[in-house]
Amino acid sequence: MILEQIQKENDIKKIDPKDYDLLAAEIREFLIDKISQTGGHLGSNLGAVELTMALHLVLNMPEDKIIWDVGHQAYTHKLLTGRRDGFDSLRKYGGMSGFPKRKESNCDAFDTGHSSTSLSAGLGLVKARDLLGQKHTVVSVIGDGSLTGGMAYEALNNASRMGSNFIIVLNDNNMSISENIGGVSQYLNGIRTNAKYLDLKDSIYYGLLDMPKYGQKVVKKIQNVKNGLKQLVIPGMFFEDMGITYLGPVDGHDIKALTKVLKEAKGVKNAVLVHVITKKGKGYEPAEKHPARFHGAEPFVIETGLPKNQKEKANYTDVFATVMNKLGEKDDRIVAITAAMPDGTGLKRFKNRYPDRFFDVGIAEEHAVTFAAGLAAGGLKPVVAVYSSFLQRAYDQILHDVCIQNLPVTFAIDRAGLVGSDGETHQGIFDLSYLSSIPNMHIMAPKNKWELADMLKFAVDFGCPIALRYPRGVAYDGLKEHRAPIIYGKSELIHKGKGIALLGAGSMVKTALEIKEFLANDGMDPTIINARFIKPIDEKMISSLTDDHDLFVTLEENVLSGGYGEKVTEYLTENYPQKRVLNIALPDTYVEHGNVDILKKEVGIDADSIYSRILQKLSEN
Repeated sequence: MILEQIQKENDIKKIDPKDYDLLAAEIREFLIDKISQTGGHLGSNLGAVELTMALHLVLNMPEDKIIWDVGHQAYTHKLLTGRRDGFDSLRKYGGMSGFPKRKESNCDAFDTGHSSTSLSAGLGLVKARDLLGQKHTVVSVIGDGSLTGGMAYEALNNASRMGSNFIIVLNDNNMSISENIGGVSQYLNGIRTNAKYLDLKDSIYYGLLDMPKYGQKVVKKIQNVKNGLKQLVIPGMFFEDMGITYLGPVDGHDIKALTKVLKEAKGVKNAVLVHVITKKGKGYEPAEKHPARFHGAEPFVIETGLPKNQKEKANYTDVFATVMNKLGEKDDRIVAITAAMPDGTGLKRFKNRYPDRFFDVGIAEEHAVTFAAGLAAGGLKPVVAVYSSFLQRAYDQILHDVCIQNLPVTFAIDRAGLVGSDGETHQGIFDLSYLSSIPNMHIMAPKNKWELADMLKFAVDFGCPIALRYPRGVAYDGLKEHRAPIIYGKSELIHKGKGIALLGAGSMVKTALEIKEFLANDGMDPTIINARFIKPIDEKMISSLTDDHDLFVTLEENVLSGGYGEKVTEYLTENYPQKRVLNIALPDTYVEHGNVDILKKEVGIDADSIYSRILQKLSEN
């Protein structure tokens, strides 16, 4: 195998050029085989094989720097830098990350995981290089989906004034997770079909400038003609108009053409954008036909592309999708917003049924929230469906545009809590904290699928900003008999005992039931409370328990700082200082990737660990 010759960075340069296509095929075969077993981001990586090979042929690692936007297309980069053995533990606890990690390799120049950050980071590395008098090359690889994010344009605006070589590779496959939408996509489509124009080479440019008397005038006239031709051939010439040299488009699966244009880009004395056209999922028919499904794939059968573990029970996203459809049918003022995630958030069905009331704004969470605020101010009932870790990007918009005006926007926060294999950048463990800090924001968390449905119905008619956070995975269908109506600010009594009160937030109610069984074996009968509302907390319920409960145990799948437990502790400390409180929450750290059950045990929020901590607390004087 050619791939076996790649043991470390820069080994690809030892490969005979006639074997490049064979190496690309072997890389695709390797990735399909490994990801079919571990799961991971397949489609984006299959589409970037030749592009990554070309970058490694032109650059010298680790001296030169590549910043991968989001980073889910960096698997080939990992292969070409000697990490082949790590794919057996890809995205597993203690194993190789599915994203670039500086601590994993000195060939990973910057940690990524969220969209539209690579250009800003690249600009920082360029400026650091120049200030330190260094000469290496910096390349930021960004997808056309990520280019819909506003942060990318803030960086492009700065890049135009850089005055130093900075290579931007636009990996254009017309996909983010789902198909790209909007003006940027349409603009790039125009370039794809109208991009043959003359380029003024640096050698000619500087040669003419050196001509006495008439040199600058000649250059100016040629530039005017050149730009005029570009305006005719390429609609808008957006990048050139910003002062960024544009090269392309280039076939992203032609290694010879890619290496040629990248070498040209290295010689440009300012920011240069290389426009590369790739096909997401290339080389694997199921991924080519269903690129959205193979964006983040579960383990699958190679021959069919179907998941190895067929889903039997509905997950929380499915429940949300079903209820949104029903609510949309009953109330035509309900509208849905997503940031390039109609499939992931479950809004695809709403989109298909109510296309005029569905809005995909691209990878632009900040815009999504303020757009929702405008919809609400206009008399509609917007529901913003978003992953917890992505909503972090819109904190200012939630505070400034939604909550100051007390507008009725519902935030359906998927993937709240530990999400597993994607790791630090995707764990949804901060939303209770950052949302709780905002006046006028109200927060709910369902214990099971029935309560998610009830809470969503409550939220869209609430009339004020409200967030509904629910976890990833199979929806808990226990405790169906406990389905009291949702009343603002009121918790729910699941079991009345004495001595110990277990106050669970959302997914942790199920854990509270397990802890109850452990304590029952020791002769104890703890009370179980389903918090329901994280903000405001149910002070009346807590107060009612103080007569016959000495220990209050709060349970949440969120960091302790700013979370549910702190609120309960503050209330009890001020009003019942003699009562003891044990806060069970996530530690003040970033939780790495791995199986959720393993992670819960490692951070101490599994039933066994909590039971031990309760016994320890009871043993204290």
